[in-house]
Amino acid sequence: MKTDTPPVLITFALVCFALVQNAQAVLPPPDGGYGSPDYGAGNTAEGQEALLSLTTGTYNTANGYLSLRSNTTGNFNTASGAGTLLFNTADQNTATGAAALLSNTTGNLNTANGEAALFSNTTGSQNTAIGVSALQSNTTGSLNTASGVSALQSNTTGVNNTADGVEALFSNTAGYRLSCASKQHHRCRQHGSWPCCASPKHNRRHQHGHRS
Repeated sequence: MKTDTPPVLITFALVCFALVQNAQAVLPPPDGGYGSPDYGAGNTAEGQEALLSLTTGTYNTANGYLSLRSNTTGNFNTASGAGTLLFNTADQNTATGAAALLSNTTGNLNTANGEAALFSNTTGSQNTAIGVSALQSNTTGSLNTASGVSALQSNTTGVNNTADGVEALFSNTAGYRLSCASKQHHRCRQHGSWPCCASPKHNRRHQHGHRS
């Protein structure tokens, strides 16, 4: 059953976070580019409390309410949209869309494009989520790729999963799978590391232990 995070809950989370903060203002205010000597070089911020906690982090771009709000020393991050990378302290993450990668703390090299994509990710690294709610529940899983609305939405700790298509591998939580949403393979069954998107004959041979 589909369990997308309702926009009202995302809004509620952002508002509650803002209310409990006792924030000090960044000088200069985070409106446009700023850097050394007060902060790390090459940073750009636009939006209320965007990059508010920055200290020595470099080459970060934050655009939107609370985007990269907690980042202090993280480098080369890009956040565009309300709440994107809100709790991030790590490096080289890219989030586009409201609440994308909102919960990320120390996960590196993640890319989330779409509202609530990789929303719950905390320490997982090298994940790619394209589509609303793609990899939404992922927390510590790494090396996952989800392309399509709600693709791999239920995945939490699974690694090395690839899902292509709307709701592809929707129910996968901790497995290791490959799925293609095509006419021949709308939903892949579990095949370990076998390439499910290959021809049916190819997959049958792999299932029986033949690699060639």
